[in-house]
Amino acid sequence: MLAILAAFVALAIALVPLAKPLGPRVFYVGALVPLAGFVHAAAMSGDVLAGDIPFEEYEWIRPLGIDISMRMDTLSWLMTLIVTGVGALVMIYCRNYFRDKHDGIGRFAGVLAAFAGAMYGLVLTDDLIMLVMFWEMTSVLSYLLIGHSFTRAASRRAALQALLTTTLGGLVMFVGAVILTTSSGTTSIAEILASPPSGALIDAALVMLLVGALSKSAIFPFHFWLPGAMAAPTPVSAYLHAAAMVKAGIYLLARFAPTFADETPWRPILVTLGIFTMLLGGFQALRESDLKRILAYGTVSQLGFIAVVVGFGTRDTALAGVALILAHALFKAALFLVVGVIDRQLSTRDIDQLSGLGRQAPTMAIIATVAAASMAGVPPLLGFVAKEAALTSLLDAALAGSVWGWIAIVGVVVGSMLTTAYAIRFVWGAFARKRDARGQRRPETVWPDPPIGFLSTPLVLAALTLAGGLVSPMLDRVLAPYADTAGEGHVHLKLWHGLEPALGLSALALGVGALIFWASISTGWDRTGRILRFQAADVYYLITRGVDRLSVAVTRTTQRGSLPVYVGTVFVVLVAAESVVLLTGDGFEAHVDAWQHPVQPIAALLMIVAGIIAVRARKRFTGVALVSATGFGMIVLFAISGAPDLAGTQVLIETVTLIAFSLVLRRIPSRLGSHNGSAGTVVRAIIGIAVGATMAVVAIVASSARIAEPVSTAWPELAYEIGHGKNVVNVALVDLRGWDTMGELSVLVLAATGVASLVFVTARGDRIAAVRDKARESVPASARRAARRTPLVETTEGVRVQTAENRDHPRAWLVGGQRMSAESRSLILEVVVRILFHTIIVISLYLLFAGHNLPGGGFVGGLVAGLALVMRYVAGGRYELGLAAPTDAGYMLGSGLLIAVATAVTPMFFGEDPLTRAIWEADLPIVGHIEFVSSTFFDIGVYLVVVGLVLDVLRSLGAEVDRQIHETPPREVVRT
Repeated sequence: MLAILAAFVALAIALVPLAKPLGPRVFYVGALVPLAGFVHAAAMSGDVLAGDIPFEEYEWIRPLGIDISMRMDTLSWLMTLIVTGVGALVMIYCRNYFRDKHDGIGRFAGVLAAFAGAMYGLVLTDDLIMLVMFWEMTSVLSYLLIGHSFTRAASRRAALQALLTTTLGGLVMFVGAVILTTSSGTTSIAEILASPPSGALIDAALVMLLVGALSKSAIFPFHFWLPGAMAAPTPVSAYLHAAAMVKAGIYLLARFAPTFADETPWRPILVTLGIFTMLLGGFQALRESDLKRILAYGTVSQLGFIAVVVGFGTRDTALAGVALILAHALFKAALFLVVGVIDRQLSTRDIDQLSGLGRQAPTMAIIATVAAASMAGVPPLLGFVAKEAALTSLLDAALAGSVWGWIAIVGVVVGSMLTTAYAIRFVWGAFARKRDARGQRRPETVWPDPPIGFLSTPLVLAALTLAGGLVSPMLDRVLAPYADTAGEGHVHLKLWHGLEPALGLSALALGVGALIFWASISTGWDRTGRILRFQAADVYYLITRGVDRLSVAVTRTTQRGSLPVYVGTVFVVLVAAESVVLLTGDGFEAHVDAWQHPVQPIAALLMIVAGIIAVRARKRFTGVALVSATGFGMIVLFAISGAPDLAGTQVLIETVTLIAFSLVLRRIPSRLGSHNGSAGTVVRAIIGIAVGATMAVVAIVASSARIAEPVSTAWPELAYEIGHGKNVVNVALVDLRGWDTMGELSVLVLAATGVASLVFVTARGDRIAAVRDKARESVPASARRAARRTPLVETTEGVRVQTAENRDHPRAWLVGGQRMSAESRSLILEVVVRILFHTIIVISLYLLFAGHNLPGGGFVGGLVAGLALVMRYVAGGRYELGLAAPTDAGYMLGSGLLIAVATAVTPMFFGEDPLTRAIWEADLPIVGHIEFVSSTFFDIGVYLVVVGLVLDVLRSLGAEVDRQIHETPPREVVRT
């Protein structure tokens, strides 16, 4: 099970690149893993039915007791078959639905596979916290699927609505899960249900769990998101809104109902809201003219029905409930897929534009009729068997004296009448030949035959619906183990129970439902306008608009665009918070040494002087240079304190920062106060002095407050024994505290992305490749090859190798330099860069691999390589940067992060903790004894991320700003 879950992850990643060569056939590949999951679950049937529950566990977050555990009991087994079986069929269906190649196929297939994997994990996990995680994954992935057509505002709006609603419910459910696991002392669902806690706090936790289940399964008042989600492609509706996502909430109810149904809040909430949802959805389905919206509101109605039956909590309702889950997945997925065929062939789902399709597409009409009949509860279909069991079980509960049983049976019977009515409306609307307002027959809609196999998937589902009714006694034996967990009962699944009250209620629902349908179309009631002034969707939009307006008001009040105000506010809060702690505390001690090295006071004095002069500077570059001087003073302090790694890193960081500031300064006035003078200088000075004094006191107090031996004293020994390296700093970064570095790498990638997004105002694409291509196009291939061996010269015809004939022409030591203006070029700089570039790259690689035992490492090596790229850019301009860059910045950032993550998680596949290092030792001839630690791969990832970051800064603040300056016409000077 864990291997299949991992296969879903791999499949979701692989489908995106495979879509380019395979086109729509990529969905066949996408069906392989769901099909494998279905076959595996089917192969486990014997063990599941025998009570030998398959269980797999992988320890994940040990301090919290959270494990990746998979447990396949009867309920999980059934849900797994639905999720994987219908998922595989929908993937196959997508081959014909997306019959034309377009850019979104790979993305859609990958996200759909990821969603199937999330659902697979959700229904099998035995850890409640992991269930919540999978739950939120399905919300995010459903957002991407519903909003697949992201260029359409309706799709984006529907996707956001579904995300906000289900995520809000999931967050509430998470709080309930935390309360439940804390009270139980375990996160295992099986253990919680075996020894259930009780009390008022548990009742509150159960209500929170119900909020999550009701929001995910579109139960009132959260029902409004599901009809809106019909903006998604039809395969998404068939899978998410019939068989998978909406069943997540039903699954949660089915999992906890046998144990907690008798608790005070459970049954009243479910019966009341479930019945109301069933009636509301059925009522609205009769007023829709879009086939998908008829099915959408029908799904809302059916989910209310299933929630009542599954959540009622008796043994008989539990059996009927799981039968309803299976039946609903089969007939509703089939109906949605039929709508997809109609929509794909005719580009419409409006019943007013469809007439006479039943004669032209008899096979499709039969499939839809069978599925709709199962939804209405017509024998001998599975829907009839499940509904009979539900009516019998609820009637028995009512006759036994349950008030909620009476409410449930009456509501279900009335709701079943509406179900019959909208089932007939669907078949009539899609396939019947209709009459216009004058009573004349409308001409038949021209029907183009779909590709062979387009109907195969709904045909299989409809056939299974029929077969399920015929073999219902077998299903009874299969599903009974789950039902028996709720107690004792006498209801069984079979076609004929004799002349029982439930049969009469079914017949009543079918007959009255047909009359309701006839009355609705004959009176024109189905065409009347809105009955209620406000609907749930209106309330949602009212709330969201209110939140938007409140955020605008808050932003307008607090975010006025003044950076000094923002920074000053942060500093004032810092000073106030720290001062309160310092003044209210007691027992502070201060142990201050004047210095530990005579160079320290000299460096400190120079840093203070540089800081004061920086404040007084009137030119921006002068201020930047002086601020950097304070940073270089820190380098001296690090160096004399025996920290060569920190000193070297600080040198490189200060250099790169100075360059980045210099690049930015090209687009802003050179003098401070050119546009707006500085105001409140006294206040700023007071705040600055207060911050400095506060941080000085905090540093003194904190360093004097240690009462135990610092952990750092053991790090040299730990670095060698655990990390197998002598450089404590580097081993700490890539091994002992590798997770911290992983987070910092993520921050670097996000920072680079944010900078680029702000600078690339016309397009977000990476321009280095384009610049590289332009630069190479301007230089003949022979000249580029010769340039590696021989100096180049510039001629009017381009760039050539220097010979005796053209030795008088100016040299071009860097190819990109020829594209720079004459006043910006420096021959000396070009010569120096050409000579030193490759040497610096080699040094950076040396620092990378030597850093485990000597000063260096991936971070320092990456900065050195980045500075080599800076040299190429400064000497040759943006075209030279395009030639020097090994690849685009985004690829380097992504590949570096991917290598680091892969190094972290690979030990998990061998049963070890993440980031567990592996050590290889060998004695080689001549070389001698060598050691290699797997954390070096992590350091390589760090190296690539840092190089990518510097390259991103250069292409954003350097090359892109150069392009903008070059393409921006000079401003006209108006003289008066």
